Formats: sequence, structure tokens, C-alpha cells
Amino acid sequence: MRAALRAYVPFASGSMRGFAMSDVASIPEPGLRPKKAAVAMGRYRCAVASRALAAAFGGYALSSAIAAGVGLALARSGSSSVDAVLWATMLAFIAHAVAALWAFGCANARRAWLGIAIPAALLGALAHALRGAGA
Repeated sequence: MRAALRAYVPFASGSMRGFAMSDVASIPEPGLRPKKAAVAMGRYRCAVASRALAAAFGGYALSSAIAAGVGLALARSGSSSVDAVLWATMLAFIAHAVAALWAFGCANARRAWLGIAIPAALLGALAHALRGAGA
């Protein structure tokens, strides 16, 4: 019992060692062979890296598309240019934070990318259409 407690509770043995998350992440699942466990760990790391890229770069693309699309839409609706840019920029900051939360909250990395890329593409197309309509 004490050995099992030592494996899961930090500092249970009386020493100051404890355990790190890397120790837990390197333990393979009970039914997997070591090679399959390494492949599973590699897939997991790639999925986390993909979500981090979606949060950073996808969030940037979404926030810039929101800033451009909403700014142009507000300017066309009769709002002053300064107010349109300020509101669009504030909304873009919020959208970038929400995109980062979305990227790590989805069930898989594909859904995270699609949930960020599709609205970014639609808002980018809206910004392009509004920019072309004013010229």
C-alpha cells in the first residue's frame, strides 16, 4: 500500500523528491508494447503542437480577419472611422483569446483548426468584399 501511495502522491515517502509530469507522461499504458506506447506518445505530442499552432497562428488570422471585416462593416454602416477601428480592434483581442481557448477545448485538433479557419476565411472574404466595394 505504501509503495502504491509513493507512486501517485508527491512527497509521500518522506523524501523531498516527488514526481514531475514528465515522469507520469513517460509511463506507457498497461496493455501497450513499448513501441506502440512511443507511437501513441508521438501522436499525442503532435496533437498538442497542432493545437498550439492553431491557437497562436490561427488565432492571429482570425483576429486580423475580425479586425478588418468588422472595422470595414462598421465604417460602412455610418460609424466614424476611429470608432470602427477601436471597436473592431477590441473585438479582435477578445476573439484571439477565445480562439486559444477553443483550440485546447476541442475534442481533436482537426475540429480546432476548422473552428478557427472557417470563420477566419469567411470574415476575410467579407473584408475583401467590403474593401473592393468601396474602391
